[in-house]
Amino acid sequence: MIWKLLRTMSQNLTLTIPVMMVAGFIFGIFMDAAFLKSLIIPFTFLMVYPMMVTLNIQKVFEGGDVKAQVLTQAINFGVVPFLAYFMGLIFFKDQPYMALGLLLAGLVPTSGMTISWTGFAKGNLAAAVKMTVIGLTLGSIATPFYVRMLMGTTIEIDMVAVFKQIVVIVFIPMAAGYLTRRALVKKHGEKGFKTSVGPKFPPLSTLGVVGIVFIAMALKARAIAAAPSMLAYILIPLVIIYGFNFTFSSIIGKKLLPRGDAIALVYGSVMRNLSIALAIAINAFGKQGASAALVVAVAYIIQVQSAAWYVKLTDRIFGRAPLDGAQPSKPTPQAKTEPIAETVEEPEGSMVANIQKILFATDITPTAKYAARYACTIGNKFNAKVWAIHVVPDLLAEYSAGAGVTIKDPEKQEEFNRDAVENAERMLGERIRNTSEKVIKEISACPLSKDRIMVKTGDPVEEITQAAAQGDFDLIIMGTHGDQGFDDILLGSTAQGVIHASKIPVLVARPA
Repeated sequence: MIWKLLRTMSQNLTLTIPVMMVAGFIFGIFMDAAFLKSLIIPFTFLMVYPMMVTLNIQKVFEGGDVKAQVLTQAINFGVVPFLAYFMGLIFFKDQPYMALGLLLAGLVPTSGMTISWTGFAKGNLAAAVKMTVIGLTLGSIATPFYVRMLMGTTIEIDMVAVFKQIVVIVFIPMAAGYLTRRALVKKHGEKGFKTSVGPKFPPLSTLGVVGIVFIAMALKARAIAAAPSMLAYILIPLVIIYGFNFTFSSIIGKKLLPRGDAIALVYGSVMRNLSIALAIAINAFGKQGASAALVVAVAYIIQVQSAAWYVKLTDRIFGRAPLDGAQPSKPTPQAKTEPIAETVEEPEGSMVANIQKILFATDITPTAKYAARYACTIGNKFNAKVWAIHVVPDLLAEYSAGAGVTIKDPEKQEEFNRDAVENAERMLGERIRNTSEKVIKEISACPLSKDRIMVKTGDPVEEITQAAAQGDFDLIIMGTHGDQGFDDILLGSTAQGVIHASKIPVLVARPA
């Protein structure tokens, strides 16, 4: 339930951020918000660390898109910060800390949204990941120098304090995230991490973001109440900055780069790492930093909303993405199932379970073989037929979550997930064939069959329980990794979710 709520919040940042701003404002009006300062560091870590786990730092050493990388960072550090600085001079001449907020919002480039929107627009994902790592690292190092150079005459800048905060909120979480990623990839494999484990982290980061936004608004609530036009006035320079950035980056990308790299350049230069900017504002500049944080919080709304609109124009600006192999789209292969026979009603008052249909849920990992043993054995004992189901994560939904919006497009969903579905069907069919060959050496027939395979796309708990209910299954059999390690505690268990959600009995086979 909590994970579903967090994911919903992540997919609807355009609504979540304003709601938290209003909540923080109301809290700050009626309560003394000073005690919230003690929560800033925990929320900051919660905001930054999950984001670092999903970054593949090794991508920075891959070649092939040097021109795109150079152009992106030239815009990131040679254009955007100075544009933000001059907007601050024009709009916040007598409010230096709000001008600082604009500058911070323009200083640290690239975020998880860079990767999400690039993937959704069929841009160069590898280039986007590299831009994110390079931009985050360079931006974190350069930020104190830019702030000192551009704002040093109007704001007292403690360089040591700013560097300390950047170490705490960027480099320590980056190191911790890198080590966590290595451990999870070692356990689940790169593909398993990307499709099943990694997508669980962005919602945690969102919890940190909304917490910091709430605190920033609560601390500034009474000042805003005294001058309510302040929020509307903040929007004007932000709209100008993002509008110019989208236009300028699109022109550069279209003229100088191929489509995939051009899209990565746009999102790599427009999507700013507002989480880091927010953390620096509220951690490094004391009480006055709340004014800068307020500007950054409003920037979240503009950034997500403008990205949502721009993605609709991507094909018009850069042309449609070529299909793989230049072949027309094919429909996703449908799962093969046998006609569902009428269920045999048990005699009233019977104490004996009548198991005719078994749903074997598998994640196609080595640990699934333990559950397969029980599926085959129980199916054979009861002369029941066994269907195998595997759920592929919806990649479009994961991109949407990272981008902070909900994107539902059946055609694009089918296109995004086609390869994953086909690979899963092939792998599952091969696993069942191998299992059947071993089973029939011990019993006369194997209840598993390649003709009874279902591959679904979406949330595993929802898809498994829905398939079991709609198919009138009598028993669900599934496995669990069973080690109760860090990722099991953090991410929860699909088996546990199915147990809670299913009205049909669930047998969970834990590895020996």
